[in-house]
Amino acid sequence: MGEVLDIRDLRVNVEDKEILKGVNLKVEQGEVHALTGPNGSGKSTLAYSLLGHPGYTVTGGEVIWKGQNILKLKADERSRLGLFLAFQYPVSIPGVTVANFLRTALNARIKANDAAQAGPLVATEAAGKSKGISIPEFRKLLMAKMKTLDMDPAFAARYLNDGFSGGEKKRTEILQMAMLEPQMAILDETDSGLDIDALKVVAEGVNRLLGPGMGALVITHYQRLLDYIKADRISIMFEGRIVLSGGPELALELEKTGYEHIRETYGDKALA
Repeated sequence: MGEVLDIRDLRVNVEDKEILKGVNLKVEQGEVHALTGPNGSGKSTLAYSLLGHPGYTVTGGEVIWKGQNILKLKADERSRLGLFLAFQYPVSIPGVTVANFLRTALNARIKANDAAQAGPLVATEAAGKSKGISIPEFRKLLMAKMKTLDMDPAFAARYLNDGFSGGEKKRTEILQMAMLEPQMAILDETDSGLDIDALKVVAEGVNRLLGPGMGALVITHYQRLLDYIKADRISIMFEGRIVLSGGPELALELEKTGYEHIRETYGDKALA
């Protein structure tokens, strides 16, 4: 059995309003756990809170990963522990190519890891001496990952998300995930803004990266994503709490009943 992302009674405020009201959820490395629910139920708040977004204030609970409470760590420290967040709305950075962005991200990870291995007394010196990945090594790795994802090598020379379609932005996120090789990926509404063809392409890329070494918390509002990324478990969030969990059959039930059934069944309990 691999590592487990163990979310325990997590409570989070945004601008003094409580959004997460005691979330309990476990995601195992190597499994795909889908998190769904109506708009405004707290799904994206959970994603950002797990990676340490400063705009989200944790007021209670724990998130245990690799034997420690990661809520005490900075965002980059959580990333180095093997966590990754694919954004719902990736930002554009004109003037910075996809390749340069990815090499910078990879080198930051390598240098930080070199410093951590050197120990706290010489960490700064070790980080300064670390050369990271060479350009030839990086290019070889990047081309291999792009080939795995069936991406045109010319894509690497474009400015990051500048003028990209929704599908291209999401594929860039998946390429970043492929380069950093996380052990647990949180995909925040990867299907948002995609037409069916783009959705299929992005889902295929995700599926190629999934395996025993990487688990995924796939956050989605629409059930169609689960037609292409098969979930081992599904949990439903409503008004800041997980109200129902089950196997893949739960997605089929949701297709028939919709979220109105969730509101009718769990509304009073979620507010209790």
